Amino acid sequence: MTDPEQQTLSDERGNGIQLCLLASGSRGNAFYLSDRDTSLLVDAGLSGKEIERRMALRNLRPQDLTAIVVSHEHMDHIQGVGVLARRYHLPIFLSSGTREAARGHLGKITEIESFICGASFQIGRWAIRPFATSHDAQESAGFTFQQHGMKIGMATDLGAATALVREHLKDCRILILEANHDLEMLESGPYPWHLKQRIKSRLGHLSNTASRDLIGELLHDRLDHIILAHLSQTNNTPERARDAVAPVLNGHRASLSVAVQDTPSRLFHL
Repeated sequence: MTDPEQQTLSDERGNGIQLCLLASGSRGNAFYLSDRDTSLLVDAGLSGKEIERRMALRNLRPQDLTAIVVSHEHMDHIQGVGVLARRYHLPIFLSSGTREAARGHLGKITEIESFICGASFQIGRWAIRPFATSHDAQESAGFTFQQHGMKIGMATDLGAATALVREHLKDCRILILEANHDLEMLESGPYPWHLKQRIKSRLGHLSNTASRDLIGELLHDRLDHIILAHLSQTNNTPERARDAVAPVLNGHRASLSVAVQDTPSRLFHL
């Protein structure tokens, strides 16, 4: 079997599309996506300095970024947005609801573009379609990114796998999907009752088993890779998430990996 640290999805030379989860979890999220001409940062939930450091670990340059796309206003998704936007003169793309809710945390930004969930917008050659999720933010969004027949789906703060979510995430080649908690660990863990209820609710996060069920519905012949994301450090482990989801693949060609909080994923080449 190919070493997962060396595996690429198609191009060993690294030409074409690149993606990397710089961080994923309740303490900060950031996702890098590039076609070499247009490089996007989706969320910036770590300090600007830490995002720069993690990009350098994968030989990526923040100076090459084109824009930052924001999913919602929670601090684990926007902590470094304002700093990076000002430092590298980057435009910010976010919904009007998120813009209003995040206003006090972003600081002065020269260029802000508002998108509408359900309506595509373009950055370079990337056709980006945001879609509403039921997470407890003002206007939380997941995204698909498309060009030249390649579709990448990302939904890491879901709450519930609604029909709308399933519709947007179908036919993806790469799927980045929340597997936040193991139900047994959550229920027996240290969180207070009200927080456990919030996490399990439609406004919270997707469990390992809910993620497995959604993946089972989304499987198709051209799905290359699934990345489990936004794992809770208290109520989950990479091993539990992988063990919960892996059986649904049942010989399917898609490979499975788990993104973590403290270390960037490998750099995927498509």
